[in-house]
Amino acid sequence: MKKFVKFASLACVSAMLLSTTAFAEGETFKIGAIGPMTGAAAVYGNAVMNAAQIAVDEINEAGGVNGVQLEFNPQDDEHDAEKSVNAYNALKDWGMQMLLGSVTSTPCIAVEAEAVNDNMFLLTPSGSAVDCITAGDNAFRVCFSDPDQGAASAKYIGENGLAEKVAVIYDSSDVYSSGIYATFQAEAANQPFEIVSAEAFTADSKTDFSVQLQKAKDAEADLVYLPIYYNEASLIFTQAAAMGYAPKWFGVDGMDGILSVEGFDTSLAEGVMLLTPFSADAEDDLTKNFVAKYQEKFGEVPNQFAADAYDGIYIMKAALEQAEATPDMDASTLCDAMKVAMTEITVDGLTGAGMTWNAEGEPSKEPKAVVIENGAYKGM
Repeated sequence: MKKFVKFASLACVSAMLLSTTAFAEGETFKIGAIGPMTGAAAVYGNAVMNAAQIAVDEINEAGGVNGVQLEFNPQDDEHDAEKSVNAYNALKDWGMQMLLGSVTSTPCIAVEAEAVNDNMFLLTPSGSAVDCITAGDNAFRVCFSDPDQGAASAKYIGENGLAEKVAVIYDSSDVYSSGIYATFQAEAANQPFEIVSAEAFTADSKTDFSVQLQKAKDAEADLVYLPIYYNEASLIFTQAAAMGYAPKWFGVDGMDGILSVEGFDTSLAEGVMLLTPFSADAEDDLTKNFVAKYQEKFGEVPNQFAADAYDGIYIMKAALEQAEATPDMDASTLCDAMKVAMTEITVDGLTGAGMTWNAEGEPSKEPKAVVIENGAYKGM
């Protein structure tokens, strides 16, 4: 994994250097991107940057947007809010006209606070916290919001009869995790299962989950819901196996990446279910072509974050075309045109067919569920 992260980061840097020298001012649409290309969340950020670059290259090879080429400039924020704002300012200096990012929720909230003041168009591929897009009317998202994920998870578990007793382990210090849990808990009241244990951890206590697991086991939970990221999930699976606890596991999009954790025994993730809008084994031509191209270029199966980003670039293309945008527009003028266009377009993508957006920036599309079988994600 370390070798892949290094390769992907260097590839993104190379793409950035090429993009900043290839065209004169006003001849291209300049798309900035921010996400964790190094650090603990690099699986997310590199997937976004890699897939976005594939989409940019495809669009440029096909003639661009109304004959105008795209420039793509990825920046690393290490999943840190302050560094994300610094990256945003660097992209502004470069001449960014629209932003794909930030990738993770806390940095995205910080960047949107700056972007709304600049009236900069922002499309986050995967920032799912509610506040990622609530500061103004300039921001939209590709992924589901945290409330949508939590409620959809509870409905899926209940409607498919996956469990009678459910335990939850979540991060109370993280807006992503706690936001999902809150709406999962609310919707669970309408479903035919009982939450028998709900135990939190924090950023300062996310290595030992023995207490949370023991409470779930003592409560005889037959399913454990994990609205958390993949690093913590890998520790939970390992510690649960050591104590002989083997419930069903159900996660969210933040767990996508579990199969790439260095040193993790992926057999412990066998049977884990995730709610996600993307399944790499889908048989439609768009998914098959994207997965094949991603595997050939980067040597691994793309995750949901990659799919979100790939769709994100094509969503920007659709909005630019609908707005009849031209590359000489400044960022604020372009934003005014694109935020209207976003409520008028319909996009068929990897993460949903017939995707639309409301004026609040939220997408409308159907969730899917996948299960890990034999070390790969399979549609359910």
